[in-house]
Amino acid sequence: MKAVPQAQANRSTASPGARDAAVATRAAELRKNWLRGRWLHYWQPEDERFWAIAGKRIARKNLVFSIFAEHLGFSIWVLWTILVVNLPNAGIDVTLAEQFWLTAVPNLVGSFLRIPYTFAVARFGGRLWTFASAALLLIPALAVALVVPSGWLAAQAPDTQFWILLACAASAGLGGGNFSSSMANISFFYPDGKKGLPLGLNAAGGNLGVAVTQLVVPLVIVIGVPAAELADPVHEVKLAYAGWMWVPLLVVAALCALLFMDSIADARTDRRSYVQALTEPHTLIMSILYIGTFGSFIGYSFSLPLVIKNTFPEFLAENPFIATYLGGLAFLGALVGSVSRPFGGWLSDRWGGARVTLACFLGMGAFTLLAIAGIASRSFPLFLGSYLVIFTLSGMGNGSTYRMIPAIFATLGRRHARSSGQSESAVRNEFKRRAAAVIGIAGAVGAFGGFLIQLVFRQASLGVSAAMKQADTVAEKLRIAEANADWAIPALAVFCAGYAVFAAMTWFFYLRRSFAVGRVPSIAAEATV
Repeated sequence: MKAVPQAQANRSTASPGARDAAVATRAAELRKNWLRGRWLHYWQPEDERFWAIAGKRIARKNLVFSIFAEHLGFSIWVLWTILVVNLPNAGIDVTLAEQFWLTAVPNLVGSFLRIPYTFAVARFGGRLWTFASAALLLIPALAVALVVPSGWLAAQAPDTQFWILLACAASAGLGGGNFSSSMANISFFYPDGKKGLPLGLNAAGGNLGVAVTQLVVPLVIVIGVPAAELADPVHEVKLAYAGWMWVPLLVVAALCALLFMDSIADARTDRRSYVQALTEPHTLIMSILYIGTFGSFIGYSFSLPLVIKNTFPEFLAENPFIATYLGGLAFLGALVGSVSRPFGGWLSDRWGGARVTLACFLGMGAFTLLAIAGIASRSFPLFLGSYLVIFTLSGMGNGSTYRMIPAIFATLGRRHARSSGQSESAVRNEFKRRAAAVIGIAGAVGAFGGFLIQLVFRQASLGVSAAMKQADTVAEKLRIAEANADWAIPALAVFCAGYAVFAAMTWFFYLRRSFAVGRVPSIAAEATV
């Protein structure tokens, strides 16, 4: 028979009054030094007394610094979306296809890093890993500040230049992993019934880093450049500023994490739950659906500046202020997509995550058709307006799919309890851990979907990219760009078909009331997913 630890035995035999007094004493001790970062060997957020005295205050402190660090992670992750459209202004000649590689590789690296970053919190503690992950972002920032604008890079052969740029861009993928570690860390601080809002704020605050980068960096890299020169298609840019501007912020984020954040000693990422989650068919289904939501958000965030520049060159030439200072207005998409994410979760609580997800996919497909119409009619307002709606729906879909996962696994847990004869409470925690594992897995797979979007755009651009490479003058390149301005339509047609598939999957697996497909159990009749 397994021995019961003495401390646990004492707690179980103590009177309710004594337990309340012990909780209050420990909470008061934590509150005295709530600002100082440390290991928390006693953390009971489910205890209402502990939560009221100290837990809520400490959790909010960690949430604030986590949002700050994660925001910078997203900012660095998408930094190359602005750099690639300004490389020609810096005298670095890369083709459109190569530009898509320079934005796709950070997306790919960040996707792969999401799984190990999730486990890093349990291995090193939330405080130390937030410090380390913020400090690591100095690598891509300094690469942009010191390598990209250097005379050494300019002296290299074109092929060598591209591979050096690709290595610098790949280092920006470090920012893509921050989301998973930040979400995993913050989830340990809050009680189960109060996780929704802080996790939504954490995710939205991080996603906003995309919009901030795409708005602010175009302004920073032209500081000191005469306004009259900025109206020219080719003008001076100071790419080093795009790296240096983040260095002090990253130092502050790293130091704040080290000095003020906390690590929970009992926080553990259960590897066994990951293995079990990987065998569950719903893990694959939800990961595919998350490709359609978060994959769309991050994929379009990375690619839209390039798409706008090479699809509407005549509009940008007529509006140099928008082209130079506002990055072709690409930042607006990431902004509305970030803000709409919590709204998607709220609607899912009222109507069910599957219904909201289905509506989002149908809407994204319809407005992708409108974006195609905008390209065909040479209407930049119609194209941009359509994409703002697509971003909004993708953000809402991010929230609704994350809402579906715990509902699905709660239902599977009840089924397992009935079939095994175990009490529901005995299996609840196990399936909650599996749901948490699926969130991590889906986050990584969904981010990989952003890479797929950029890959499709790159393939669609190969024809115009080859023609542009052979052009000798800026005027000839502009003429080719205008003559091939519809190059992105085949890619958009692929995405439209993809949204139809995602919508059909959502309906078939989670809204159709009676079905059984292979090993995939029917759950629609038992829960509002």
